[in-house]
Amino acid sequence: MISWKGRASRLADVIQRWCCDCAYDGTEFSGWQKQPDGKAVQDHINAALEEVFHHPVKTVGAGRTDAGVHARGQVFHFDKDWNHGEEAMIQAIRSHLPKGISPRKIRKVGPRFHAHLSARGKQYRYRAVNGWAMPQDERFVLSLKKQKICLLEMKQGAQFFLGEHDFSAFAASRGKDACENPLKHVWKVDVITRGEKLDFIVEGSGFLYKMVRSMVGALLDVGTGKLAPQEIYEILESRKRTEVVVSAPAHGLSLEKVFYRRKV
Repeated sequence: MISWKGRASRLADVIQRWCCDCAYDGTEFSGWQKQPDGKAVQDHINAALEEVFHHPVKTVGAGRTDAGVHARGQVFHFDKDWNHGEEAMIQAIRSHLPKGISPRKIRKVGPRFHAHLSARGKQYRYRAVNGWAMPQDERFVLSLKKQKICLLEMKQGAQFFLGEHDFSAFAASRGKDACENPLKHVWKVDVITRGEKLDFIVEGSGFLYKMVRSMVGALLDVGTGKLAPQEIYEILESRKRTEVVVSAPAHGLSLEKVFYRRKV
């Protein structure tokens, strides 16, 4: 008699696992993870795969993005046999997707690869502009309008985020049934200016709900003088979310990249 593990092993040998890099404009979608309303990015991808393969196909994403948040490098995997090549598959999937969702690359991976569990970290970018964004950029960039920003103080405040911390004070609750380890390791927080453009680049092992947007919101408050740089440390140490921390709007944020221990 073949054990469950034996059957799973044989199944893995038969069915091919695929890894896909996907970009999307999150403006019109209910975030990445499938939702009851069917309006999440994952809902549309699952529907496209069902059209291609004529039956439901389960996808697993590297992580969630909130409603209104964009992605240049979301990653997901699924298991399915396909004999027509990678380019044919990606074109078939694209043909069933709405405007605003674009698979960029697909490739075969081994059965041990897991889009979520194999990830070692992620990079997010938050985009802002001094003054008003151009109309074609308004969906992706936060306009700071007439606010005067002190770059030096924001850079000083950003350093307090580095390392492993309990980020409870910079997270929002997903609900009473949600439970996630608040200890996260952040190894990069860069504040970069290019002319009127202001970018926040954040990299870490993982992120709590609204954590990056809350970090950026606090740094913008440091830049405008509402908070002192040292207060970032004090807020972190409190481990308690209060009205002092305000999340930056979703539309400025993008998941840029998912890091894996091995090249996929």
